[in-house]
Amino acid sequence: MKSARLAPILFVSVLSSTIFLSAAEQAPGRAYLAVGDSISFGFITQAGFEYVNPDNFIGFPTYVGQALKLNANNAACPGETTGSFLSSTAPDDGCRTYRASVPLHVSYSSTQLDYAVTFLKSHPGTRLVTVGLGANDVLLLRNACRNDPACIAAGLPQVLASVAANLQLILGDLRASGYGGIIIVVNYYSLDYSDPTETAITSALNQALATASGQPGTIVADVFSAFQAATVPVGGRTCNAGLLNASPQNQFACDIHPSQSGQGLIAQTVAQTFAAAEESAH
Repeated sequence: MKSARLAPILFVSVLSSTIFLSAAEQAPGRAYLAVGDSISFGFITQAGFEYVNPDNFIGFPTYVGQALKLNANNAACPGETTGSFLSSTAPDDGCRTYRASVPLHVSYSSTQLDYAVTFLKSHPGTRLVTVGLGANDVLLLRNACRNDPACIAAGLPQVLASVAANLQLILGDLRASGYGGIIIVVNYYSLDYSDPTETAITSALNQALATASGQPGTIVADVFSAFQAATVPVGGRTCNAGLLNASPQNQFACDIHPSQSGQGLIAQTVAQTFAAAEESAH
């Protein structure tokens, strides 16, 4: 999802121009590649000097790797859109600014797609790929419309058509690398299930993701339903269920990003989806 605009951060650090070899990259056959946006990254809004060390941000891929005994390689970038994943000139929601300021979990100068394809070609034994993209495309529309409901409703069909088309290209390029394993597209939770307008937009986005994911070996992890079930005791309010980070301005309001319990629930959903897919394949 959208990353907050970073204030200038000054720090003393020497960043290597070469890609850091993670545990996943050193252990082909047990690798897991996660690509996506700020949810996959584990982003926290207004985290100050924590940004200088990406290990401060724990996204669901870390927990998925632990659950499945895979070495997670998390290439996600806060603010990535489906378009900017494919092209370095397509609009994003802050990914390029973030990358220019502070490090990601892994280092690359290419598009996230090019990094992913290179990784998969060099790690033919990769067991799992997760893709978490699409929310920032909708957030760009919200920003352009200044959250005007009529404007959003008018522009949403075109945005969702673009999301579906881009995701189909992304999935096709990942397969073209030679990767033949399971790809899990991670759909999105509603920020407030008690808000029918908000939830309808999320549902429409998830439908676009599902449409693009109708390819052999590609399945959807239904995070939307998992979060919805967890919010039932609090009337559908995702914030009140403790699944979202607190807002920096008000600890009793919420940011759009998942808390650690939210990340854990996403990870549980992904791990269960993977296990079911492997079982059905055998």
